[in-house]
Amino acid sequence: MNEYTRLLAPMLQRTATSLRDLAPIIIVIAFFQIVVLQQPFPNLENVVIGLAFVVIGLALFIVGLESALFPIGELLAEGFAKKGSLTALLAFAFCLGFGATVAEPALIAIAAEAADVASEAGAIANSDQARSSYALEVRLVVAVSVGAAIVLGVFRILKGWPIHRLIIGGYLLVVALTFFAPDDIIGVAYDSGGVTTSTVTVPLVAALGVGLATSIRGRNPMIDGFGLIALASLTPIICVLAYGMVT
Repeated sequence: MNEYTRLLAPMLQRTATSLRDLAPIIIVIAFFQIVVLQQPFPNLENVVIGLAFVVIGLALFIVGLESALFPIGELLAEGFAKKGSLTALLAFAFCLGFGATVAEPALIAIAAEAADVASEAGAIANSDQARSSYALEVRLVVAVSVGAAIVLGVFRILKGWPIHRLIIGGYLLVVALTFFAPDDIIGVAYDSGGVTTSTVTVPLVAALGVGLATSIRGRNPMIDGFGLIALASLTPIICVLAYGMVT
C-alpha cells in the first residue's frame, strides 16, 4: 500500500494543481454564462465530465513531461556534449526542429486555411492541386526555419552569444521585411511564429538547451540554456515573409 501511495502521490498533487490552474477559466466562463447571459449550461453533465478529463489529462501531461521529456532532452544534450561531435549535435538539432514542426496540427490547419484564402484572392490557381502545393510549401518553409532556429540556438549556447542581440536583430529584420512582403503573406507569416512550437517540442527543446548549457563548462543554464523557443518562434516569421517575396 505504501508503494501505491508513493506512486499516486505525485499524480494527485498534479491533479490538484491542474484544477487550481484551470479554476480562473472555469470561474470566468461560469460567471458570464450564468450572470451575464443568464442561461443554463447546455449538456451540463457532458461539460462536467469533459472538464474532469481535461484536468486529469493536464495532470498526466505534466507528469509525463517531468518524468520523460525533460530527462530525455537533458540526457541527449549531455550525450552529444560528451561525444564531442558538433556535426551530430547540429544534425540532431535541425531534425528535432524540422520533424516536430512539419507534422504540427496547428501548422497544418494554418497552412490549409492560408491556401484557401490565397486561392479565393487569386494569388494562386483555384484548384485542389494548387492549394495543396501552396499549403505544403508553407509547412516546409516553416519546418526548415524552425530546424535552422534550433541550430542557431545551439550555436548561441556553444559560443555564448547574448540572446537579446539575436532577438532584437531578428525583430528588426521582421519589421524591415514587412514593408516589402506582399500583403497577403504578412498575416500568415506572423501567425506561423505562434503555431510552430507544440506542447511536445517546447519542453524537449527547452530541456535540450538547459542540458547543453549545463554540460559545457563556463555556461550558465539560466542565462545560456533558455531562448531556443524564442528563436523557434521568430525565424518562421522571417522565412515566410521571405517566401512571400520570392514567390
